[in-house]
Amino acid sequence: MAEPAVTRTAVLDDREHALRLFRQMALVRRFEERTEEQYTRARIGGYCHLAIGEEAASIGAIDALDEGDALFASYRDHATALAVGSPPAAVMAELFGKDTGVARGRGGSMHLLDVERRFFGGWGIVGAHLPIATGAALAFTYRDEPHAVLCQFGDGAMATGAYHEALNLASLWNLPIVFQVINNQYGMGTRVDQSNAEPELAKHGATYRIHGERVDGNDVLAVREAAARLLAQAREERRPSLFETVTYRYRGHSVADAGKVYRTPEEVQSWRERDPITRYGLLLGEREIATGADLETIWDEVAAEVKDAISEALAASFPSRDSLYEHLYGDDEWREQFGRMAAGAPFGERGEEPEWQT
Repeated sequence: MAEPAVTRTAVLDDREHALRLFRQMALVRRFEERTEEQYTRARIGGYCHLAIGEEAASIGAIDALDEGDALFASYRDHATALAVGSPPAAVMAELFGKDTGVARGRGGSMHLLDVERRFFGGWGIVGAHLPIATGAALAFTYRDEPHAVLCQFGDGAMATGAYHEALNLASLWNLPIVFQVINNQYGMGTRVDQSNAEPELAKHGATYRIHGERVDGNDVLAVREAAARLLAQAREERRPSLFETVTYRYRGHSVADAGKVYRTPEEVQSWRERDPITRYGLLLGEREIATGADLETIWDEVAAEVKDAISEALAASFPSRDSLYEHLYGDDEWREQFGRMAAGAPFGERGEEPEWQT
């Protein structure tokens, strides 16, 4: 992860850094597109939420994290895991429910994590991770550790009580946390201006006397610069902030939502004309950092990487049923206790198959 003092201009002056941001966004885009395809092939079960169109908002902020910082996210978390460096094959394997996944096949799409890289989840309940992230910030303060927390969530989470409680405590206790609302315009199918009396969400920070800031979430450098500054403020001054990145999701709320009932094709197209990857690619060309051929090579590389990730995930094994309760209980006798539970048996089972199964 890059040093937080790196500014917009400095990123463009560092060709390796500038191209890394492009590659990360391209990887997320291809990964999400292929994920959608795998879902239609019934290789991914449960819910699946894509972030196609939101790449700059997620990657720009995560790139500003420093060594030791902590990251929490909502269930639209594929880009989050890839941005911290989780191997695409391990992320795809998790979506497939395989044992080689980042959560050993137990979390799926909505519960990715990479503790080694300080990414503490993907959380499935809307807004529920905000108090947990606030608790991590409290731990940094309690231990006098010079780190900060980045907590990413969607605009829909701002309607939950957990959101208000988290921001209130963070302000009262001067905690080192940046709350990033990724405003993709819709909470499921409800527009932000239909659910928020004040649709400029960054202004909500004033309620808790914390700094609120709104940036173009489709400009990866603008996101990175603001996130770096706010995270540095959190580390050095122990001051929380509310950071709104305005972006757009091209797909529906989840793969089960076509996203066509509550918005028009013209609206979607207007946002596609501000596509974060296209914009950044044009900027790299204008600054003579990369040619069209350079960028095309990157697209080919990430396409091959995602293809390999799918192949590896398909070849991997599902977790053993015997391991179902691993990592859940501290009792050393858990295997003996749960070994008596035959599938479908009533309470007090004798460890034999019910008649209807024989």
